Amino acid sequence: MPTLGSPLPGKSVPPQPPRPGLRGNYTDARPDYRIPQQWSHYSSDEHALWQLLYARQLRLVRRYACPEFLAALQKLDAGGGIPRFDSVNRKLRRTTGWEVVGVPGLIPDREFFEHLAHRRFPVTVWLRTPQEFDYIVEPDLFHDFFGHVPLLLDPVYAEHLQAYGAGGLKALPLGGLPYLARLYWYTIEFGLVRTAAGVRAYGAGLLSSGAELPYALLDPRPRRLAFDLLRVMRTEYRIDSLQPLYFVIESFAQLLSDTAPDFTPYYAHLAQLPTLQCGETVAEDRILL
Repeated sequence: MPTLGSPLPGKSVPPQPPRPGLRGNYTDARPDYRIPQQWSHYSSDEHALWQLLYARQLRLVRRYACPEFLAALQKLDAGGGIPRFDSVNRKLRRTTGWEVVGVPGLIPDREFFEHLAHRRFPVTVWLRTPQEFDYIVEPDLFHDFFGHVPLLLDPVYAEHLQAYGAGGLKALPLGGLPYLARLYWYTIEFGLVRTAAGVRAYGAGLLSSGAELPYALLDPRPRRLAFDLLRVMRTEYRIDSLQPLYFVIESFAQLLSDTAPDFTPYYAHLAQLPTLQCGETVAEDRILL
């Protein structure tokens, strides 16, 4: 997902229309914002930078990522250099029917949801500079690919992400986008999941971040709450700091099941409830860690 105004790598926000000043060349983008990857245009320095980023995160995810992510990452085998989308897509289509498509950066909500609903995940084609190794304002190729793409190989997670895209299209005329943005933030970007080895990360914003991944699992300051759908959709998030709050699912099956119902009545109900600040506690919270 696109990254805006964040002090840490991997901080992402739900899609927004392109804005002046953002990196990315939209000149030749198709109406749905797809552009070719042009893999041959990447320099040797960019491939070397990818290898460094990958090696740094690999050391971290081996300790803090959920087993589904680790298994999928191994199947992709993308540590040797910037991956070719066409090669990756052969594996994705064969396993879950997904594919990745190149985009110049931020894309509007409707196009983003359309891609997800049709099992296409938009991936930014440009890579950060060496000076942005530990800090990047916008989403780049590394965040989008390393953080998001591996779990597209997991059938249950892949099903949920497609359903999220379809739900986003339905939400557009219903005023549901703020609630879906919060759901995306606290699950797909910064979600935690209980595993046999303990709580681990599955959110892409965590998995692609050198700073927040260990913080989310080990630091005593943030609260980790049991996932509750309506609680999540009421809760604001911050893009300018480490998170004070994370939500923990029991499994991807729970995430798929809990988000399966029609959200239309939820939006009407949520509109009558006060918004919760990201660090706020309510009586119904179940604090896990």
